[in-house]
Amino acid sequence: MKRRDFFKTSVGAGVAAGAALSLGGYDKLWASTPLSAKYDLVAVMGGNPDAMFDLGIQELGGMGAFVKKGQKVLIKPNMGWDVIPEMAANTNPLLVKRIIEHCFKAGAKEVYVFDHSLDNWVNCYKNSGIERAAKSAGAKVVPGNSESYYQQIEIPGGVRLQSAKVHQLLLETDVFINVPVLKNHESTRMTCCLKNTMGLVWNRGYWHSNNLNQCIADFALYERKPALNVIDCYNVMVKHGPQGVSKEDVVLMKSQILTTDWVAGDAAGAKMLGVAVEKIEYIPIAHKMGLGNMNLDSLNIKRIKM
Repeated sequence: MKRRDFFKTSVGAGVAAGAALSLGGYDKLWASTPLSAKYDLVAVMGGNPDAMFDLGIQELGGMGAFVKKGQKVLIKPNMGWDVIPEMAANTNPLLVKRIIEHCFKAGAKEVYVFDHSLDNWVNCYKNSGIERAAKSAGAKVVPGNSESYYQQIEIPGGVRLQSAKVHQLLLETDVFINVPVLKNHESTRMTCCLKNTMGLVWNRGYWHSNNLNQCIADFALYERKPALNVIDCYNVMVKHGPQGVSKEDVVLMKSQILTTDWVAGDAAGAKMLGVAVEKIEYIPIAHKMGLGNMNLDSLNIKRIKM
């Protein structure tokens, strides 16, 4: 079976299982466009997570463009659920490992990994495969299960969210790399770059009861923004998110998106899920607040098919 046919079969299976996935947006994201030396977003398709990252980060100038010698780095994947990697509820461990390796190659002094998990954090860290992968690459894996790890910060300009308690690692490290997994979400239709920051805070229950979409955008006003966003679209949960029910919820897309603009990254993610960007409410809110650009047609995008 040719790779193109394999993708069509995989996506079709997801739709047949009940996923509302439109190929129109997915195909548009990968359409051929003129390229130049500088890119707002890099989209890679057709390889394993680690190999795709190798190619993608090279197009953005290498990890040395983001991490300098002696710096401390925070990598924030999604590892909020006690499920195996194949369920695609958490970020792919191979991708996390490779990002850590690139950070150390660029001269990072220390690399930290954590998430404020929803299920038992010990089980989430272990069964997601991320803890083992991160430690094998030399990173320090830190818990996020106690309020004592979090410090109060202010968010000037926030409409519904004017303050939050954030994990101390966000305040103490030099570089923040955001590594969400793209997936369906019952509350917001999608979770990706912007929503992944909910795993940085302690009091996220407030977000759910006070206009979740506005709170997601408000938090992006905080000054500690990610230097880089790497979106895991290898296995994509297209329904029953954010935790999933079975492997039938997952479509193999073998894709990855790298960008410094998390609004653009989320817009690209919406395209891959086949959802109109305007339907993911926090994306146009963040765009109007000047937090990034959701208009993909105005961006310089490098597309790589392996």
